[in-house]
Amino acid sequence: MDNTKQYISAEKKLALENELLDLKGPKRREILESLEFAKSLGDLSENAEYHQAREEQGKLEERISAVEHILRVGQIIEKSHSTHVEIGSTVKVQKEGSSDKQTFQIVGSEEADVAGGKISNDSLLGQALYGKKKGDTAIFSTPKGTTKYKVLDIE
Repeated sequence: MDNTKQYISAEKKLALENELLDLKGPKRREILESLEFAKSLGDLSENAEYHQAREEQGKLEERISAVEHILRVGQIIEKSHSTHVEIGSTVKVQKEGSSDKQTFQIVGSEEADVAGGKISNDSLLGQALYGKKKGDTAIFSTPKGTTKYKVLDIE
């Protein structure tokens, strides 16, 4: 697993492309209009509207840059039917000492959503599960001690 790469699904790539269009189009125009309005109010040194619009513009440009970077270097992951855990795998696990079973999909950090059952390949659990086979135990350390998950199934 190469931790320097950005891994995204085809669906996430499409969502990012649509987000980029929105950011570069309507969102950018909206902020430019806010800046023009704020400038028309006069003295920029004490103009809260102007400073807020500039801050929003900075955040927008940072997000545009981040999305462009992900789209440029992102590697599309596809679901595979492998015998070991990899990015794109759906893994059924059971935490040691618990009767509850959990299912996670291993995704890139941009798509991680623990509540939605998607964990990042960069997370402690994602890293511990990577390369494991059905029946293996993934072990990793947390501030509360060592945590173990048994791999029950891989899709």
